[in-house]
Amino acid sequence: MARIFTAVVPPVEAVEHLDGFLEPRRAAAPFRWTRPEQLHVTLAFMADAEERRVDEYVDRLADALDDLPPAVLSLAGAVAFPNVAEGRVLATGVTGDTDDLATASLRARNAAVACGIEVDGQRFRPHVTVARTGGRSTELTSWVRLLETYAGPAWPLASVQVLASHLGEGPRRTPRYEPLAEIVL
Repeated sequence: MARIFTAVVPPVEAVEHLDGFLEPRRAAAPFRWTRPEQLHVTLAFMADAEERRVDEYVDRLADALDDLPPAVLSLAGAVAFPNVAEGRVLATGVTGDTDDLATASLRARNAAVACGIEVDGQRFRPHVTVARTGGRSTELTSWVRLLETYAGPAWPLASVQVLASHLGEGPRRTPRYEPLAEIVL
């Protein structure tokens, strides 16, 4: 079984801009900060995909995204999960053509289901996770207020990636992401 997800990976310029905003603030909180190379917008998450179905999924996904309209996105604002008072995840929001991003997410999920792969059924809320609290609930109001001031550069949605997530294999036992496919839009 493979742990895979479909994601939009922001371009280097957008990642560097967000990283530059976060860098001087990271020392102020003992969060597990997401490494810049792992920043992404998850469109579909599949915790237990049979490896033999992954190629079929990539083919169906490419077909499903074939006529997706051009979209322009940017990272801006703040999101806290499950909520600000009991936060476990701090994220920046995604702005721009988010309806097209939601369509891409729906199509990615439907392609997985058509291949017999179970998809995480949570409602799509476009975001990029920037930090985790380490499993403990934390009051994140001040961090959300700070991140609300962030607005990154706009960029065209140029591709979608399918990645495998290998838990605990990255630095400091973080996940290691392995690119399986890139679908150019």
